[in-house]
Amino acid sequence: MSAYLRLRAVPSPALRNSATWLERLFEGDAETLRRCRDQERIYAGASPPGPGDRPPTQVVLGGRPVFRADRHRPPLLVLTAAQARGVAGFLAAADFDALWDRARDELLPRYGGATAEPEMWGAFAVAHRELRAFYVHTAQCGDAVVKWLYEA
Repeated sequence: MSAYLRLRAVPSPALRNSATWLERLFEGDAETLRRCRDQERIYAGASPPGPGDRPPTQVVLGGRPVFRADRHRPPLLVLTAAQARGVAGFLAAADFDALWDRARDELLPRYGGATAEPEMWGAFAVAHRELRAFYVHTAQCGDAVVKWLYEA
C-alpha cells in the first residue's frame, strides 16, 4: 500500500472548518498528488529553526485536524498561513543531504538496503524539492495549506 499526500494552498480568509468543503478543494486536481510513504521520516530528526518552532513535524503530517463524518477516514489537516511560512523557511534553509543522513539508516531497509540508496535518495530528494517549492510559493502568497493524506 502506498501513501499519497495532496496539498492545496488556500487564502486564509476563504478557509472553512468543514471536511466536506475542504475535500471539494481537491476535486479534479491530480496535480497536487505526491507519493509520500515515509517522507515525514526525512524531517522527523531535524532541528527546528528557533525555540518553540515545530516546522519539521509539520512538513508532511502536521496541521490542525478537521475530522470527517466517517471517523475511520483520516482527518484533513490545515496549516495556518503563519505555520506554512514557518515550514517554508525551514525547507528553504534545510540541507537535504543532512536530513537524508539522519534518516537513511531507518529508511533504507524498507526499500532494499544500501544497493537501493541512489534511487531512494533521488526519490526523496525530488519529493523534498517539490515540497519546498510548494511551501515557498504558498508562503509568498500568504496562503494557508490544506493536506489530504490517504493510502491507495
